[in-house]
Formats: sequence, C-alpha cells, structure tokens
Amino acid sequence: MGRCLVLACGALAQEVLAVKAALGLSDAEMTVQCLPAELHNRPAAIAPRVGDVLVARRGEFDRVLVAYGECGTGGALDAVLAQYDATRLPHAHCYALFAGADRFEAIIAEDIGSFFVTDFLARHFDRLVWQGLGLDRHPHLLPVYFGHYRRLVHLAQSNDVDLRARAEAAAQKLGLAFVHLPVGHGDLTAALATVTEDDRV
Repeated sequence: MGRCLVLACGALAQEVLAVKAALGLSDAEMTVQCLPAELHNRPAAIAPRVGDVLVARRGEFDRVLVAYGECGTGGALDAVLAQYDATRLPHAHCYALFAGADRFEAIIAEDIGSFFVTDFLARHFDRLVWQGLGLDRHPHLLPVYFGHYRRLVHLAQSNDVDLRARAEAAAQKLGLAFVHLPVGHGDLTAALATVTEDDRV
C-alpha cells in the first residue's frame, strides 16, 4: 500500500515523476495517478473526475495530494477535496506553480497580455490548443481567442532546445511575440516533499 497518492493533471505527469525520482521516493512511498490533460479544456469536469478517483481509492493511502491548482473550477475542486481530506497544489494554476507566485505576478505586471505555455503545452500545442480550440477548422476564431494577447511566454521546465523551438513556432502560429523563461520545477518540488515529510520521519 502506498502511503501517499498524488493524483495529477496529465499536463504535470512528467514533472511529478521527475521530482519524485529526484526526491528518492519509492513507489511504496508515493503512488502517482494521472487524469487526462484535456480536462483543462473543460474545467467543469475536473472536480467530478477527481471526486470519482478519491471515492474509488478511499482508504488506500495515508495522504492524498491532488496535483492541480484551482484551474478554473470556481471553487468546485476545493469543495470536493474538503470532503475527502485531500489537499491540492498551493497555486491557482501550474504557471504560478512553476514560475513561483512572485515571479508570475511580475511577468503579468510587465505585460498582462501574456499567454503562457509550459514544456507540456509546447510539446502538445497543436493537439490541445490549436485543434482543442477548433482553430484548425475555424481559423477565423484566432482573434476571438487570442486578440488580446501580445506575447507567448514559455515557462520552461527543461533545457530542451526542441521544446523551445516548438514554443516559438506556437508563438508564430498565434501571431505573438516570443519570450523564453527557464523556471524549472518551481514550487512543485517543495509541494511533493512536504506531502511526504511526515511519513518519512
């Protein structure tokens, strides 16, 4: 039986597993389960899907961390977590998680018209953004979705030059300026370390 369950957004899967390995946590100490990243295109579905997993796995773990932010659920996710004694990541979304709250606010203050992508979104931009928003079928909607943005900010978790190129190509596709900011795993490391530290005493 694993002591801690991390129920993660699929967009964070690679980073959660990387941090787990860096912390030296075994599968017995931390079990990672992911929900589809596509749920972010339907935030109203996040809380019910999380609730379904928490019901199905009730009693298996000492602690549960749901690796989502608030993610546009309008408080519904927090209401579900309160029912099952689970916690979530300490930010509204993964962009603030990776950048850190202060740096994220500084980026927004510099230009509120910033559209953010992580390494995951750079890798899956066409599927999740371009096709996910229907821009492949209805390109005339581009100014409706992105008309108020001026730049695409790539919050990079890695030094992968291919992902940087993909992020820059996404910016060009959207007609936005490109900014590359290496931020690493940000506050994710501390969040995963904290959720297991009591069990490792």
